Amino acid sequence: MKVGIPKEIKNNESRVGMTPGGVFELVKNNHIVYVQSNAGESSGFFNKDYQQAGAIILDSIAEVYSMSEMIVKVKEPIAEEYDLIQEGQILFTYFHFASSEVLTKVMMKAKAICIAYETVEDEEGTLPLLTPMSEVAGRLAIQQGAKYLEKPVKGRGVLLGGVPGVAPGKVLVLGAGVVGIQAAKMAAGLGAHVTIMDINMKRLRYVNDVMPPHVVTEFSNEYNIRKHIKTHDLIIGGVLLKGAKAPNLIKRDMLKEMRPGTVIIDVAVDQGGCVETTRPTTHEDPVYIIDDVVHYSVANMPGAVPCTSTMALTNVTLPYTLKLANLGWEVACEKDASLKKGLSIISGQIVYEEIREAFGWEKEVV
Repeated sequence: MKVGIPKEIKNNESRVGMTPGGVFELVKNNHIVYVQSNAGESSGFFNKDYQQAGAIILDSIAEVYSMSEMIVKVKEPIAEEYDLIQEGQILFTYFHFASSEVLTKVMMKAKAICIAYETVEDEEGTLPLLTPMSEVAGRLAIQQGAKYLEKPVKGRGVLLGGVPGVAPGKVLVLGAGVVGIQAAKMAAGLGAHVTIMDINMKRLRYVNDVMPPHVVTEFSNEYNIRKHIKTHDLIIGGVLLKGAKAPNLIKRDMLKEMRPGTVIIDVAVDQGGCVETTRPTTHEDPVYIIDDVVHYSVANMPGAVPCTSTMALTNVTLPYTLKLANLGWEVACEKDASLKKGLSIISGQIVYEEIREAFGWEKEVV
């Protein structure tokens, strides 16, 4: 199969769809890999690295799309790429369709085969291709939160770890999934007091067992959330509903109950965000302020640490990429139930029902 790795062109997206090591494995399996010139440069992988792995370097993104049967990316295609997508072409990437009706309609019109990283699901119900980026984003959320709590960037002026004689900062984590647990781990490591909330008691028991005593658990409901937002300095939104829009756990009116300079990091922004006032931002302009509350909602947080992120992503996507290339998407998805759950849109038809539900569409809508 001819596999294309284009350069990501979304604002400040520095990751790349595959490392040279991944390319080497595809070439070893007798596939042809096209890599756009300088696609991996921001992640620390250069043209010569890809060439040594057996890739063919192409000058433009248009060439990569036109010559490839399968495109392996990191982020969803953006407007500049829409006309490059060919009918029947496999696109294997993060899509997050439920948060973009425009993207969904464009991909239906293109009649491509859209396989979404974020809905590939294993037998245990976990999301193996989302997990490493959720790990990065959860840890990064605390780094960014600690920074934006500083007064020069309009935060409360709180040091998360405190100092002797001064209480540490307080972090509220919504969701005890991968993002939430990684965020709690990082915040606890800094010495902050952490409250982690979820509706899944099994997850809360797990957190209670593995975290230090200054990480406390509480059942998530609106009453408890309203109680804690008044006293916590940093709020991490890490709630995920597989393939669907995230629930709004923090409403607009709740911002007025927070102290000025409180920071919200909404990691769920890709799925619409779990804060009503969330809107996607970029690494170039990451924050905005509403009612004196600092909002950070960068839609590609792991793109800030592309060297780590690209390697972590290729580690998990490569086995599936090899299956798609070796067997073709139909046979690969028939033989691998996990990969089949990644199928979102096939030749203009939505096959992942949560996408329809997100927009309230009936089945006959195209």
